[in-house]
Amino acid sequence: MAEKLFGTDGVRGQANSWPMTAEVALHLGAAAGRYFRRDGQDHRVVIGKDTRLSGYMIENALTAGLLSTGMNVFLLGPVPTPAVGYLTHSLRADVGVMISASHNPAKDNGIKLFGPDGFKLSDEAEAAITKLMEDGVTPAAPENIGRARRFEDARGRYVEYAKTTFPSGLRLDGLRVVVDCANGAAYRTAPAVLWELGAEVIAIGVDPNGTNINAKCGSTHPEAAAQKVIETRADLGICLDGDADRLILIDETGRVADGDQIMGLIATRWAKAGKLKGNTLVTTVMSNLGLERHLASHGIAMERTNVGDRYVVERMLAGGFNLGGEQSGHLVMTDHTTTGDGLIAALQFLGFMVESGQKASALARVFTPVPQRLVNVHYTPGTAPLDTKDVQDAIEQGEKALAGVGRLLIRKSGTEPLIRVMGEAEDLARLDRVINAVVTAVKAAS
Repeated sequence: MAEKLFGTDGVRGQANSWPMTAEVALHLGAAAGRYFRRDGQDHRVVIGKDTRLSGYMIENALTAGLLSTGMNVFLLGPVPTPAVGYLTHSLRADVGVMISASHNPAKDNGIKLFGPDGFKLSDEAEAAITKLMEDGVTPAAPENIGRARRFEDARGRYVEYAKTTFPSGLRLDGLRVVVDCANGAAYRTAPAVLWELGAEVIAIGVDPNGTNINAKCGSTHPEAAAQKVIETRADLGICLDGDADRLILIDETGRVADGDQIMGLIATRWAKAGKLKGNTLVTTVMSNLGLERHLASHGIAMERTNVGDRYVVERMLAGGFNLGGEQSGHLVMTDHTTTGDGLIAALQFLGFMVESGQKASALARVFTPVPQRLVNVHYTPGTAPLDTKDVQDAIEQGEKALAGVGRLLIRKSGTEPLIRVMGEAEDLARLDRVINAVVTAVKAAS
């Protein structure tokens, strides 16, 4: 296997192209089944998916591979990624699988694996599964082949669990909430949870057709929800992505709040209530410098990890922390979830609104961000623009220009052929010069 199979969030790529082919999914299913199978027990796997057309192909191929190793497969149908993490642990499964490319367009798809504890796999586990794929897996004896069946109660179980995370004794009665489900995995669960808790729900992005997931909607395109909030005079807008592990909020004025603002609010509220373990928020190198300064002013520590909610969770577990996430909207609360959960994070925010009686606009802007600019530069797969001298020189000069007044972060995307060029500084002219110079160099080398 010449190219690396696993990226920062499982396996991902364009459907029907390596690695997102039926053949790779078949072999990955067999390898994961062999890796996780525990002798002498009922061998269980749960498989969820979002609403992409290619999900049917990947689901069937994975199922065949898993069955060939003697695993019994429970097919959950379209459910959010956090529901898979929850149900993997709840149903005592050996492994959980989510078929989704998250916020990516419909032509892409991906495979995320969860261990029996409901958490995403470590690098070591992914490497071991990759080696099994390369070496080949001995199939089970004919009499030990697994069985597959639909698990009809998956959505209902997750809906009931999500409701339990809302503050006890509170209701959403009297609140009008817009929820944009991105035509994705939460198109039924999110509106149901909000309505059952008492909200008046205005749902958009709830008409998936296999090709419209994340299309001008959801957390990557909050404009549709913002317009609907203004149009309907809603109290809050909730924007999820294709697999509902991200959250972007819209206040009643139509203003957007990203993951940094939401994490800043939850961290300060939890710290005041004595609920923030280790008095620490775990986030990534992408989070705004303004968030770090805000937390420091409240005596709260902030630890940064590499990009990817999996790395955030690993640090949370190692440090005994219970809150972490990403600027992009992944929010992980290990008191409630094993991975990012946009809906449950939104319920925390709604709980603050109900408890305080304050409007969303008063809660969703907890710090003033340091001006930040992010440019994504497409590169030709197989090339390495970051290794060229011109790019390295541009980065070095940029870092010197921002030393002491800002920061520069250059990284290769783990899910797409993109170089992400990000900088922060109060001096916008200087920031633009630095970013433009690095972007020009990367483009020339791509």
